Amino acid sequence: MELLGQMMNTPMLLSSILEQAARHSADVEIVSRRVEGDIHRYTYRDCHARSMQLAQALIASGIDAGDRIGTLAWNGYRHMELYYGASGIGAVCHTINPRLFPEQIVFIVNHARDRFVFFDASFLPLVEQIAALCPHVEKWIMLCDETALPRDGAVPLASYETLIAPAADGFAWPRFSEDRAALLCYTSGTTGEPKGVLYSHRSITLMCYGSALPDSLALSAIETISPVVPMFHVNAWGIPFSATLVGAKLVLPGAKLDGESLATLFEEEGVTMSAGVPTVWLGFVDYMRRVGRTSTTFRRAVVGGAACPPHLAGALREVGVQAVHAWGMTELSPLGTVCSPSRGYAAKSEAARAAIDIKQGRAVPGIDLKIVGGDGAELPWDGTSAGDLMARGHWVAERYFGRDESPLVDGWFPTGDVATIDPDGYMHITDRSKDVIKSGGEWISSIELENIAMSHPEIAKAACIACAHPKWDERPLIVAVRREGSAVDVRQLLDFYAGKVAKWCIPDDVVFVDDLPLTATGKLQKMALRQRFGRHFTA
Repeated sequence: MELLGQMMNTPMLLSSILEQAARHSADVEIVSRRVEGDIHRYTYRDCHARSMQLAQALIASGIDAGDRIGTLAWNGYRHMELYYGASGIGAVCHTINPRLFPEQIVFIVNHARDRFVFFDASFLPLVEQIAALCPHVEKWIMLCDETALPRDGAVPLASYETLIAPAADGFAWPRFSEDRAALLCYTSGTTGEPKGVLYSHRSITLMCYGSALPDSLALSAIETISPVVPMFHVNAWGIPFSATLVGAKLVLPGAKLDGESLATLFEEEGVTMSAGVPTVWLGFVDYMRRVGRTSTTFRRAVVGGAACPPHLAGALREVGVQAVHAWGMTELSPLGTVCSPSRGYAAKSEAARAAIDIKQGRAVPGIDLKIVGGDGAELPWDGTSAGDLMARGHWVAERYFGRDESPLVDGWFPTGDVATIDPDGYMHITDRSKDVIKSGGEWISSIELENIAMSHPEIAKAACIACAHPKWDERPLIVAVRREGSAVDVRQLLDFYAGKVAKWCIPDDVVFVDDLPLTATGKLQKMALRQRFGRHFTA
């Protein structure tokens, strides 16, 4: 006979995270730089009260459990209220990336069948462009008070503040299954139509606990945390939940993510830890170097979304900031690994520690990883065997929203990355499977060649792509952006590779361009580069 434990069984609901913060971290600040240009301040107690007001307003408006509530918004307090208010009543908060093409946004809104869409005033032109193409949306609600609504717009709009104002006191969050859907995010759709990932209350809560651990993001109540990664990009990597979980001061930067704006905000608010993609930190470092500043409080920058180039980690150290490498993806909610020290790390040589620091890190507790060869057999963790990276765990997607088929292979999610894992469990992505260069039967890492190019003092940005080759099948091409005032030429950059990689891995040519195309999430858009330069060696 099965013997069950005799413990309370309280469901892991996102509303409980905010409720806990309102009771135990009530006066801790949430600071937001608004699209209106000013700074808004309130506390976790206030956030909880207003999220309950929103919850009541949604119920009064006929929103039912499972209904999708879309958002087009920057990182701010009203967006955070939507995270908690919508999911707290059993509805689904669906964050939409406004940087996608309008056609993709229309597809996403219609695929999700959003009933309401809440948006920041800066996205009004986008809403006016797409509203007529989104027949399922019943209300477009601008995140503002009544006086800020446009009076002669083409789309009927409601005011957020007016919507939540009639709420009464005494609301209690409903209790339901922790497996109920809570949030919906779509992939960026760079290789086809965007795919929806539907997170549960349980999966997000468990990821928050995992991300807060000392060997993970090491979050605590003494931190002041600013998620620079947008709240429309995989829920700002879960930070609006994990920071609330530990009761940390939260600083939401709004739309201004340039180096000067971030540096000023971080200094004024005493930010100690932040998270963002490499392009954001490159802008931050460039500004700090230009004005000759070092950070006084900001000490840890989590770098994810793309590999952290070694020169960026060094540049951050120069201005007083430690780069913490992390890896994940939309389908992993998104956190998979963090490059934190393992036992014995401190005793290693400086060179050995540097070799570890460039890796994506060890699996966060709750996530398991493996690498497999072309035959599907697991490869050894020797730090050299490279194979397809697979993941499974408490917050890994089992299938995509609205699709019957599952992408899992024997219970593992294929990430699309090619990686190695060393004996200490450090995972190192050598490439995306679609970006690896197959030359004469051998694999060449495009990431490694990009990192070398970007370490050149006169190169601002660089990408490496595979180009068709009449003899070797594919050969690497560097597409680079010079720093302002630089006259570095092709030969000088190619000579820079000498001694850094095997001769047969050195790129065959360099093309200099004015800028590189980025995806809606700030990653290199290599598909566009391949379309433009893919026949470089055969044309």
